[in-house]
Amino acid sequence: QVQLVESGGGLVQAGDSLILSCAVSRRTFSSYAMGWFRQAPGKEREFVAAINRLGTSTYYADSVKGRFTISGDNAKNTYLQMISLKPVDTAVYYCACAETGLSTAVRTRSTDYRYWGQGTTVTVSS
Repeated sequence: QVQLVESGGGLVQAGDSLILSCAVSRRTFSSYAMGWFRQAPGKEREFVAAINRLGTSTYYADSVKGRFTISGDNAKNTYLQMISLKPVDTAVYYCACAETGLSTAVRTRSTDYRYWGQGTTVTVSS
């Protein structure tokens, strides 16, 4: 069983920065890759960023490349550092966890992820 809790969202102005955190709790040891997705009002959920289970490989959506950075720590918590925020970044941000076994692949499809957090809202004003 895995539980994910996001935090760090809020209301900011265009050009500001935010760091989202995803606290991961596990009842059993396993190997996981992590990802961030977002869903803007009236739109479908979209991929934002992902990191493999070892933290050695990352992948980003073109829309956030160069502005967002995904990272993890030894406790397997995951972070999304966001700079130069734009109004189009306004969305509910979700972290997600995928069981990977020994694979070191980065997962970019929402269907790859079994566990999801409840989301944290980011609102960027112009």
